[in-house]
Amino acid sequence: MYTSKKFKVKPEEQVMKEIDEMASTGQQVRKIFLADGNAMVLSTGKLLKILDKLKQSFPKLMRVSAYARPMDMENKTHEDLAKLKEAGLKLVYVGIESGDDELLERINKGESSESTVRNLKKLKEAEIKQSVMIINGLGGKLYSEQHAKQSAEVVNKIQPEFLSTLVLSFPYGVEHFQKRFDGKFEEMNTMELLEEQYNFICQTELHNVVFRSDHASNYLSLKGILGRDKENMKSQLESALNNPSGTPLREEWQRGL
Repeated sequence: MYTSKKFKVKPEEQVMKEIDEMASTGQQVRKIFLADGNAMVLSTGKLLKILDKLKQSFPKLMRVSAYARPMDMENKTHEDLAKLKEAGLKLVYVGIESGDDELLERINKGESSESTVRNLKKLKEAEIKQSVMIINGLGGKLYSEQHAKQSAEVVNKIQPEFLSTLVLSFPYGVEHFQKRFDGKFEEMNTMELLEEQYNFICQTELHNVVFRSDHASNYLSLKGILGRDKENMKSQLESALNNPSGTPLREEWQRGL
């Protein structure tokens, strides 16, 4: 997603100026997302200054959210995270991608299943909600079974408030992605992707987690609460696998990729 961009932290003065510019429009803002790719890399002190400025500038503000990596919480204490929550940071989006250590190493994620669970539990303890994302098809045919199994194990341990699955895409072509797999990566077809998602959902043991698989990349849109709607989602996937022609699957042109 960000391979064409080089990460850098904006100067604090620029951030504050942008907040002032938005506040001057007089919009009654209730939700704000801290862009772009990884705001939680900032120190707790810098984040608190930004959150305080937002609270002063937008009196009706109810929620601030941001992207994060699990490792961003590595050096943040429970007290740090509790302060951020109190200052208005209510939701963090985390691209877990996979719970399988071998696959995480292949894609150079810089995380492990252990670091993911350890650090996201810190968010849970600070009562900051988290929305985690798994990438369907990330390991291709070779890693599909372990990707589904280990990803389910990780989310079971975390019990995030929100969970979603997206389907792997290839903006630079499959050949570019195959370099991570020593040329052994095999792209999965629609039915194989649905089977992997079925295996993933079957192995989840979640309690009151909002699940969405309605991103444009998904061939089959699923919505519900896990585990309340687990059997219903499994039935929808079974129906698609057994009778694809009778299931409203997205066509390639509808996926907008």
